[in-house]
Amino acid sequence: MGTGMLAACSSSSTSSTTTGSSGGRALLVGTFRGHAGRYKTIQAAVDAAKPGDWVLVAPGDYHETADGSGAGLDPADGYAGGVIITTSGIHVRGMNRSTVIVDGTKAGSSGSCSADPSQQTFGSTDSSGKTVGRNGIVVWKADNVSIDNLTACNFLGGSGDSGNEIWWNGGASSGEISMHGYSGSYLTATSTYYGNEATAATYGIFASNAAGPAEWNQTYASNFNDSGMYVGACKQVCGITINHAWMEYSALGYSGTNSGGAIVVENSQFDNNQDGFDTNTQIHGDPTAPQNGACPNNGISPITHSHSCWVFLHNNVHDNNNPNAPRSGNASLGPVGTGMTVSGGRNDTVMDNSFSDNGAWGFLMIPFPDSGTPDLGQSCSGTGGIQTPGLGCVYDPMNDALLHNNFTHNGYFGNPSNSDYGQITLNGGQPQNCFSGNTAPIGSAPPNLEQLQPTCGKITNAANTGGPLLNQVLCDTGFGACPAGAAYPQPTGVVMHPLPSGLPTMPDPCSGVPDNAWCSGGKPV
Repeated sequence: MGTGMLAACSSSSTSSTTTGSSGGRALLVGTFRGHAGRYKTIQAAVDAAKPGDWVLVAPGDYHETADGSGAGLDPADGYAGGVIITTSGIHVRGMNRSTVIVDGTKAGSSGSCSADPSQQTFGSTDSSGKTVGRNGIVVWKADNVSIDNLTACNFLGGSGDSGNEIWWNGGASSGEISMHGYSGSYLTATSTYYGNEATAATYGIFASNAAGPAEWNQTYASNFNDSGMYVGACKQVCGITINHAWMEYSALGYSGTNSGGAIVVENSQFDNNQDGFDTNTQIHGDPTAPQNGACPNNGISPITHSHSCWVFLHNNVHDNNNPNAPRSGNASLGPVGTGMTVSGGRNDTVMDNSFSDNGAWGFLMIPFPDSGTPDLGQSCSGTGGIQTPGLGCVYDPMNDALLHNNFTHNGYFGNPSNSDYGQITLNGGQPQNCFSGNTAPIGSAPPNLEQLQPTCGKITNAANTGGPLLNQVLCDTGFGACPAGAAYPQPTGVVMHPLPSGLPTMPDPCSGVPDNAWCSGGKPV
């Protein structure tokens, strides 16, 4: 996201704000290689930034507290964070991914991202006496903001919409799209502290109520009680490509409620979660339903050559058997031991991936039953659901495709129906899902799905609960009692995991920025 041809500045300059010919400036936070910037906090530089400006952040442990005043903020909808960005078109970039740390713990705590309970901060107190929690970096209804090359940690949950480390927030719960365009790269999000689910960190890298064009590249997240990464509430105009993500040790590696249109997730890894990847339709939460991967304007995807623009391809989904990740709410219902779940989604394509060592199922297409109160006046029938006694509004998966994937050593828990992949539909009269070209040594549940459903779109005559599959999924998710002899891993206590070493930093953080005291001619000084 370069700013074009920029006027040259002397590399020996001590100015902390420099301007290029295109109008973009570099606002420097902290001290880098002996050159002190004007700003001591990221928020101060963000407040001074204008569209087109770059906020460059030196290595350091930044305990940002923009949410501390509470003035004019709305914690219930996520408009509160350590850093709050409301100016469109600005770029926040760390000079090193691992050592530029936006830290939710108390200032002065020993070391960055401390796990010490006494060093955690839980936000202000609401009218009922509960702490509202905190968010890390929040982009609030601002278009075309990029965040790159830094780590955010230990921003914890509470009674507000909180516990999110980096959040592009276009207006949570509004049902509106109030943000267009965003990007992030070389981002790390984690938490080292777990006290209980009420205050656990919730999401790592998060976008809601935001439309593309958007891109996330080279991201990592771990230790979240919902998901490491989330895209939702984007009304089938999500328009995002996610590339080279690594999501682990969370309830869900990825979660996406009612997120559709053009979404591409590629070249990424999902491992050691309870459920590796989950996209779903839901009528209560992140409106509007349904989750629908159909191409906008009835277009054709250049990847699938069909009307499905929601594509999951060239990913590695393995070892998602972790019952001891933090987990709360609907995320806690993800079936442990499952690589990927499409739950009530439609028009989604999963192709050319590797699914391995997931003990229950490598991949599932299943309904999403929602007994919650519909948000924003939606109706079950009006959003494609079917009201079902005992289950609420049921959304079946429909017109989804599983194509040319490779399955290895899945289903080894050995319960009936544990297999490489499976499908449940509770109602007939809907466009069928399809299965073709998969390498699946232990097959599907129900058996022979490739032979029975080789093409998408045919209207089904009846439900297909997969024989024993339905009861096994109900058992594993906790929606129903377990059949005699069924055995799935049970939680023994939440285990938090350290960051892996060697996460790549941006090769050249000066690329595209105006010349300044830290970067001359696009290179670090």
